[in-house]
Amino acid sequence: MGTVYAFFADGFEEIEALTTIDTLRRAGLDVEIVSVTPDEIVVGAHDVSVLCDKNFENCDFFDAELLFLPGGMPGAATLDKHEGLRKLILSFAEKNKPIAAICAAPMVLGKLGLLRGRRVTCYPSFEQYLEGAECTNEPVVRDGNIITGIGPGAAMEFALTIVDTLLGKEKVNELVEAMCVRR
Repeated sequence: MGTVYAFFADGFEEIEALTTIDTLRRAGLDVEIVSVTPDEIVVGAHDVSVLCDKNFENCDFFDAELLFLPGGMPGAATLDKHEGLRKLILSFAEKNKPIAAICAAPMVLGKLGLLRGRRVTCYPSFEQYLEGAECTNEPVVRDGNIITGIGPGAAMEFALTIVDTLLGKEKVNELVEAMCVRR
């Protein structure tokens, strides 16, 4: 199994980012937190600071299994403007490899044209960036290689959907029991 790369910028949504990363690591997945800014310390939308594992420029992503984009503003907008990340996402999409984005972050995929004809979800008011997508109000939607989540309240289900995609339902069931998740 390769590495899950989580991309952070100042203004990321802490619940979405940290719940997902914690859950994936509990599942035994290798997760690297990557700053798309020059600083390795990024500050979330609610003033929680995180020391990232790496900077984007120091990664080659040769072992990337899944790309994860947390929401939050202006974090998601910064991810959207990062040319290197945009190229990486397009390369992943061409190979039909899994990409997960929650809250405001699906706009990055939408602006790249990757959501046309797909069922997706996002934070209310960001639908305008998902041209050609069938926007739902569901907490989490998986359509092909794309996983989207609506917002902070869906973070656990979003994380478990990623685990299901990469490791299967048995691992999800183990986590649900061990973490006392009520579904």
